[in-house]
Amino acid sequence: MTSRPRAWERTDDAVGHGVGRLARGDDGWLAHGVEVLADDGGGGGPGACWFRVRLDDGWLTREVDVRCLAGDGERILALRADDDRRWTLDGRPRPDLDGCLDVDVAATPLTNTFPIRRLAGGSGLAALAVGERTTLAVAWVDVPALTVARVEQTYERLGERAWRYRDDTHGAFDLTVDADGVVVDYEGLARRVGGSDGG
Repeated sequence: MTSRPRAWERTDDAVGHGVGRLARGDDGWLAHGVEVLADDGGGGGPGACWFRVRLDDGWLTREVDVRCLAGDGERILALRADDDRRWTLDGRPRPDLDGCLDVDVAATPLTNTFPIRRLAGGSGLAALAVGERTTLAVAWVDVPALTVARVEQTYERLGERAWRYRDDTHGAFDLTVDADGVVVDYEGLARRVGGSDGG
């Protein structure tokens, strides 16, 4: 896995760009980056979101830190999951999130890499075959509000580097990924810019 940054431009109503980096650490993985919006598409004006996610060797989320700057000021969030997948938010228990495997920071396509890496066999588990799907419990972080909710997300493998994401609130979207499982194109949200699509 290469650790070079990847960049995306928004393809929804928002005007903005994001940069993210995924790197191997001593005891797992680190994903971090920033999203900057010149216009959020909803009348809220410019804003920015910085995030850092630490994962274990099996691509399960362990620590999440997010900081947002928007028209009404700055917000900070800290999510933690223990070995039994019990979660805390800013140090307080969040039993509604217990059992969640992943975090999905809404502002970035990078966090979709975590389940895709596992489901593609990247954690030593058997990979989903083309046409197979599975549903996962995810801690979904709304940006810029930084509220957190438990969401059931379904991933379906469409091809070697093609996936479909679905949840009951937002609908279904097709994603393509590079050789590292990092999103290249996320239908209706973002597409990769500046450089190759990995390999």
